[in-house]
Amino acid sequence: MKTLKFGFLLSLLLFVIGTHGQSTDVHITVEKLTPQMYMLTGQGGNIGVYIGEDYVFMIDDQFSRLSLKIKQAIKSITTKPIAYLLNTHMHGDHTGGNSNFNDKTTTIVAHQKVRERLIEENKEVVSTNKLDSVTAYKKLPEITFSDAMLFYDADETIMATHVHNAHTDGDAQIYFSKNNVLHMGDTYFSSKYPYIDLNRGGSVVGYINALKKASILANEDTKIIPGHGKLSNKKELENYILMLEAIYVSVKKEINAGKSLEQVMANNAITAKFDATYAWSFISAEKIRETFYKSLSK
Repeated sequence: MKTLKFGFLLSLLLFVIGTHGQSTDVHITVEKLTPQMYMLTGQGGNIGVYIGEDYVFMIDDQFSRLSLKIKQAIKSITTKPIAYLLNTHMHGDHTGGNSNFNDKTTTIVAHQKVRERLIEENKEVVSTNKLDSVTAYKKLPEITFSDAMLFYDADETIMATHVHNAHTDGDAQIYFSKNNVLHMGDTYFSSKYPYIDLNRGGSVVGYINALKKASILANEDTKIIPGHGKLSNKKELENYILMLEAIYVSVKKEINAGKSLEQVMANNAITAKFDATYAWSFISAEKIRETFYKSLSK
């Protein structure tokens, strides 16, 4: 966390996008998508689970305190071991359980920037005694990639693709070709305005481009797992892109007209058409206008 303000905002994000607070009553819900694939929801980022021939391929792991419940939920589906755990990006509501899953059976995989960001984060939490060095080290991805990576399991091909400067600078989208399931991590907040982490390499243009890339890959039957929110599909994704593009045009017009950040944040008309559907407790209408202004005026 480079500033106190950003540290507070990120902590608030992780608090809000779960169910509510730090409750011990969090329930891990298992939703079957295909005979081999499931989406797990609880508190934090949506988890993807693929049951392969001999092993489990898992995407994201929410918070450390939920690891036991998540493991129990997976065991209710299969007794096969988790061979790979892929982090879609570095935020703690997607990587918080890494150290609990990282063992002789499970290998953690992510984009190279995820490892770099977690190393940077570890320095602070270890130096302030918020985490011991052994646990911090176990959080780190053991295999990283730069642009894309392929996993093969029988007749399933799993493709992990980096999307540049979208939600962060280390985002990955994961597509299961046979099952036709796409996990988008936080490059997609279903039915919510997105959180774009400008302090960690995210950008409005990169975010929209990431959504368009996913839209090209998906078809009408693709089941789309967002980082947060309900299971989605291509039509909803396309509407989401149109919404963000409309805000882009409006904010860019305001910037070109010389309007200030304060003026854009106060201009409700920019997002009025979409607020009832997409505004939420962390990313309000005012907040999304602020994000667009700061990103597009760079």
